[in-house]
Amino acid sequence: MSPISKFIFPTVICLLLSSCDLFKFKSSAEDEVDDVVASVGNQLLKKSDLNFISAQNSTEEDSINITNRYIQSWVRKQLMIKEAGKTMSFDEAELNRKLLDYRYALMVYEFEKAYVEANTDRIVSETDIQEYYELHKENFSLKEIIVRTNFFKLEKSSNQNRVLERLLNTNKTGSDSEIRQIALNHASNYFLEDSTWVRFEDIIINTPIASNNNKVQLLRNNKLIKADDDAYTYYFKILEYKLQEQIPPMDFVKEEVSKILLNKKRIALVEQLQKEIYNRALENNEFKIYE
Repeated sequence: MSPISKFIFPTVICLLLSSCDLFKFKSSAEDEVDDVVASVGNQLLKKSDLNFISAQNSTEEDSINITNRYIQSWVRKQLMIKEAGKTMSFDEAELNRKLLDYRYALMVYEFEKAYVEANTDRIVSETDIQEYYELHKENFSLKEIIVRTNFFKLEKSSNQNRVLERLLNTNKTGSDSEIRQIALNHASNYFLEDSTWVRFEDIIINTPIASNNNKVQLLRNNKLIKADDDAYTYYFKILEYKLQEQIPPMDFVKEEVSKILLNKKRIALVEQLQKEIYNRALENNEFKIYE
């Protein structure tokens, strides 16, 4: 028996067996202790129907709030069903067919999902990411400005402002360590991850630069952006930038590419599963198509 076959049959059996729970009936003794918490006409919502809520929530307050919301939602839904039944006539056979279609689609979905989870290798290699990026990078056009930058926020009264500005304007060997020391010892806030691409809007938030209406011109004309408010001086050492509509570097879209490749793996697995089930059924004469 193939690995897929070993997975298929126990899973299908479990799905079919679990579906039988829908047809179990409570004894009269169970009904007596199962308090009704809400009713709409002949439809009853019982205390046992709410057990899943307390099991999923850690605090009593959370459970009470979610329970109350669930009861309200249930009542509204039942009232809508009741009103729909009074106002419109429905084809019961068609409704039942749609319910069965939904039930079987849900069974297949859960089966495929479990199979994919059990068989998907979640590791995507750097080589695969790089290859996909090179082939499809035009599809990753930027919707916002991104930058590689160093950012510093110093009090205006700090005696390190002049020193820092001088160091940021020079490429002298060893200046990086001096800049880091100023950031660690004197800056109220800083960002030194200069190899990381970030959204420009994220790094300038809560600074005077955020209100600038021409950020593109600002980046094009300045390697070092300096701004002041009443209490602080802000420095942005712009190492590199990419504008809207430009192609982002791979590092910026690496996580997105990884998700795309994982999804492709999942789709391929489902197609493989469906194909093997079909071929095995064909070999075993498990179905017929009548003309």
